[in-house]
Amino acid sequence: MEVNLVFPGYQPHSGVEYGYVDVEILRTNFALAMSNMYKAEVPLYDDLVSIVQSVNASVHETPSDNINRITLERHGAIRLGTSYELRTVRRIFTLLGMHPIGYYDLSVAGLPMHATCFRPRDTQSLAKNPFRVFTTLLRPELLHSTESRDLALKLLGQRRIFSQPLLDLLDIADAQKGRFTYQQMDSFIDEALESFRWQPMAAATWDEYNTLKAEHPILADIVCFQTAHINHLTPRTLDIDLSHLAMQAHGMEVKDIIEGPPKRKCPILLRQTSFLALQEPVSYYCSGTEADKFVEGYHRARFGEIEERGAALTRAGRKLYDELFRHAMETSHAMGHKMDDALKAVFVRFPDTWNELYQQRLVYCLFTVTGKAIPPNLVGLERMPDDLVDQLLLAGVLSAAPITYEDFLPFSAAGIFQSNLGNPSSAIGHIIPFPDQQGFEGSLGRSALDPDDLYSSMQRKSLERCAQQLGLDALSLSSNGDL
Repeated sequence: MEVNLVFPGYQPHSGVEYGYVDVEILRTNFALAMSNMYKAEVPLYDDLVSIVQSVNASVHETPSDNINRITLERHGAIRLGTSYELRTVRRIFTLLGMHPIGYYDLSVAGLPMHATCFRPRDTQSLAKNPFRVFTTLLRPELLHSTESRDLALKLLGQRRIFSQPLLDLLDIADAQKGRFTYQQMDSFIDEALESFRWQPMAAATWDEYNTLKAEHPILADIVCFQTAHINHLTPRTLDIDLSHLAMQAHGMEVKDIIEGPPKRKCPILLRQTSFLALQEPVSYYCSGTEADKFVEGYHRARFGEIEERGAALTRAGRKLYDELFRHAMETSHAMGHKMDDALKAVFVRFPDTWNELYQQRLVYCLFTVTGKAIPPNLVGLERMPDDLVDQLLLAGVLSAAPITYEDFLPFSAAGIFQSNLGNPSSAIGHIIPFPDQQGFEGSLGRSALDPDDLYSSMQRKSLERCAQQLGLDALSLSSNGDL
């Protein structure tokens, strides 16, 4: 059973105003409501949550996170069709303390989309509830068929996925400096969830659906429905290999591989797997003059995913990771090897002890003071040595814990999507890789934040706190300690 968590000081309002809602409470209540909604829509997701929580209880928690955060943690994914939809979703998530972070070009994996991740951006908010929503936007210009592109734009121009009461509440929040009262919060959550709820009645005919599906399976999922339905929710596991086996033992039809880096002693970035998308009945409008108004069809898109999160890599670490991952892909394709085997062989070049990762500046860290005294040889120096942080770590004056990677990997996300699209190989050939961050940000109405800047800032602030506690020059410590 999923644990419902509330923060200290929270009191149900019972119809009485208690002032404005703290953004962390609003985000947590929204995330829990969305999870409960998805459980009702996809009961197998409820089984998945139980499996993950059982595995998590059986293994030790990671050094950088607490078990309450991990129990609560979820990420979801939605697919949007127009700039208006993206900007309105941005308004919704901004009220939840979630900001667009990172740009993801999915055209490199044969998908006519690009994306960002809406999530909290600071250490404190992430610790309370790191709810994330991976949000993709259709790129009609990448579609091969003019007929499909025109049809998609026509259908998207006709649909309205946001209710008028929700739009009114967004305007009210704007007038209240981005805040809601407790009574308004309940209405906001109810109305916002309707935009992401599954509707088994399509917004297209069966013929239109199949035309778009023939162009690209994901195109039909984006365009042919009345809402931006959640296509998966993802609990976080502390051991994805154990969870993957438990899913199979439960009888779930699961992916045959785990996306992302290979299994390591020191986890990095993100590993993901899922049970495959369910085929669900859908009513479509009839074409032409048929006597029946609707035709019964189906759709396959919604699935259940799990993830294991490791350390955030520095720019140098990510460069090495990307080089090794590309090499593994090339080896796998050229030699006919399994991708898992290719990854294991190639990633022996990536250090796999925390000491090596710290020393080679491959991971971002949070530093804390242990209480141990600074050694005499480091006391009273007029000029700090370049390796001061390393020496303080070696002396036990500082301790370091890896910063959790809060973001996504384009090829891993695409790998999950492709596994749940049926057989999109013919459509993939039509997509020419072409990033367009400027175009995406124009649709978004603002710039996406750089995740590396956020990780670097988190690390720097932790070093500045350490310097203050130790009576050292914060600038020297933080600059020498940048990874």
